[in-house]
Amino acid sequence: MSINIGNYRFEGPYTDTNKLQDKSGIYAILCHRDQKYLLIDVGESANIKTRIENHDRENCWSKNCLGTLTVSVLYTPNLHRTARLEIEQEIRNKFNTPCGYR
Repeated sequence: MSINIGNYRFEGPYTDTNKLQDKSGIYAILCHRDQKYLLIDVGESANIKTRIENHDRENCWSKNCLGTLTVSVLYTPNLHRTARLEIEQEIRNKFNTPCGYR
C-alpha cells in the first residue's frame, strides 16, 4: 500500500514499526480517522525505524490524533541529509503540520 503526500509517494501507512526499515528517508506521521488521513508531522532521518520508535514528539502526535496513529515512509537511500531536509520542509510548508518545526 502507498499514499501520496504532496508530490511524493510514501510507503504505508503502517500502524506497526516492525514494518519499517532502518534506512534513510522522510517519514510522515498520519492520523487515520473517519476513513481519512490527516498529516500530523513530517521529518527526516538516516535511520527511520529507530527515529520513529524513539521520537521526542510522540506526545504531540497522540495529542493531535483522535484516531489511529500511522507512519508512512519515503526511503531515500541516494539522498544526503540536505536533500531530505528540503523535501521535509516542502511538505511541512504545504500542509502546516501541528507537530514539529524547523
